[in-house]
This record gives sequence, C-alpha cells and structure tokens, in this order.
Amino acid sequence: MAGKAQGIVAGVEIEKHSGFCGGVIRAIGKAEKYLDGNPGGKLYSLGAIVHNEAELERLGRKGLVTISREDIGSIPDPCRETLLIRAHGEPPETYAIARKAGIAVIDCTCPVVLRLQKRIREAYERLKSAGGQLIIFGKIGHAEVLGLVGQVGGDATVIEDVPMLLEALGEGPGGHAPTIRTDKPLDIFSQTTKSPVEYARICTLLKSRARAGLTVHDTICSQVASRHEELSEFALSHDVVIFVSGATSSNGKVLCDLCRSRNPRTYHISDPEEVSPEWFRDGDMVGVCGATSTPRWLLEQVAGRLRNFCRNKGK
Repeated sequence: MAGKAQGIVAGVEIEKHSGFCGGVIRAIGKAEKYLDGNPGGKLYSLGAIVHNEAELERLGRKGLVTISREDIGSIPDPCRETLLIRAHGEPPETYAIARKAGIAVIDCTCPVVLRLQKRIREAYERLKSAGGQLIIFGKIGHAEVLGLVGQVGGDATVIEDVPMLLEALGEGPGGHAPTIRTDKPLDIFSQTTKSPVEYARICTLLKSRARAGLTVHDTICSQVASRHEELSEFALSHDVVIFVSGATSSNGKVLCDLCRSRNPRTYHISDPEEVSPEWFRDGDMVGVCGATSTPRWLLEQVAGRLRNFCRNKGK
C-alpha cells in the first residue's frame, strides 16, 4: 500500500533562545570541570542533572553517575567521592545525609531556586504566628518542588492546576473537606518553571476565596516566563513546529503544550530519528525549538536531519 504524500520543506529555523537555561548551563559546566579534572573518575549526581536522555548519555560517558538519595549510603568509600546537587535544589535533610556519609558536595542549585527557598522559609515563619498556610503551585513529586516543601518540613500544600485547587477549597466534584483554610492568611509561590498564565489563573481564583488575605509571590524564573511569549510567536510564524525535549521534562511538556495551542502542527520528539517525513507538506517552513533542558547540539542535529531530508527530497 502506498504511503502518505511527503512534502518538500522550504526552510528550517532553530528558535534563537531555545536550549539550556542559565541554571542548567552552570550545573553541567561544574560537572564537566570536575570530570575533566578527574579522568577515569566518577561524579555522583543526585537525580538527573538535566531531563534529557541524550545529554545524560553524553555526560555518562565522561563519568557522571545518576543516583537517588537512598543510594548515598551505598556508595563505596564515600569519603573519597563527590556528590553533585543539581539546579533543582534539595531539602535540608539531603545535605545532612551527605554530611553524615562524609561525601563531598558540589552544590549547583540554581541561584533563582536558592532565592525562592529563602523566601519560602521567611514567609513560613511569618505565617506560623498567624496560623496561616503556605501554598506552592507546582508539579507534585518534581525535584524542585520537593526541595521547596522540604524547606518547611513538609508543611505546605502543593497545587498542580485549577481542578486540584477547587478540590483543596472543598469545591471539587469529590465533595472532600477543604484542606486550604480561607479564613487564615495565605501565601502562594510558584515552581520556577511553571506557566505564568496558569499561575495567574490559580492566583485569581484563590484571591477570590481568601477571606483573610492572599499574598502572591512572583517566583517564576524570568528566563522561563519570557520563553512563553517568544515560543508563542515562534509557533505562529511557522507551518510546522518540531519541539525537542526529554520525555521526563516538566518544562518541556508545558512549553510543547503551549506551542501546540498556537500551532496544531506541533510534534514532540526526543531524538532526531523520530522525525517523520509524513508531517510535512510542500513549501512548509519548519521551526525547531526546545525546553530549558534541551541541549543546543541536539536542536542542531534535528535541524540538520530536516535540512538533509529537504535536500534528498529535492533531488
């Protein structure tokens, strides 16, 4: 049976600001500097240093080993090894575990996340005396969120979306008792990589219910926030969008969904080999973009495959 028609792409453009954010660049730079200075050695990363499988494979060949917090106690001769804390940050107990094990630490927590952790601790101390409550807009179980919640000993409510907020307010379809007390002061913070539009929606709804007042903290990374407007324009200005990110990237899912909302012909891939010629029509202008966890070299590989495909189809 004949396959679907395959169009000849007219041009390919990589979105100029796609690629690693500053925090990831800093963490990978520190990891490479350590590994280059210790050839044949290992560097243990507490969780994936970046949510991108291709980049993890590259760093793994240099000696980066990804472990969990539970694995720290199983590291042979930990006093001779080094542990890297990635840009997402960690709760205080992680540092205590590392100290007890005697393992050296390279702390690569993003400065933006460090400031957010400090602000959360300060707000919590203020709220405690008034019987208030701390709310975090973020993905439950995400490394950054676990680090944020850990700053206050777990005493924070994490909200992922509007339905979850309504449920926490006791207004959801499940009919559950509220877990957010609107008769007490509330403070809300956002995970640094969340959608500014969704955060505004959450805050507006919560403010309408907060009888004792709501303090909204602007904690979305400015680099991430600007990406939403840039990618919206980029998606609208191309016939097809190829969005490149790791399968586990939270930021990647948010930004890919944003592109798809602006351009239905948006396709998510993790590897250049996943590009299908059946996605294109004659004369399409194709845009290639990615998450803050997508290496620039991978975006260039994807664009190269597309350009090569264009040349081959044009023969």
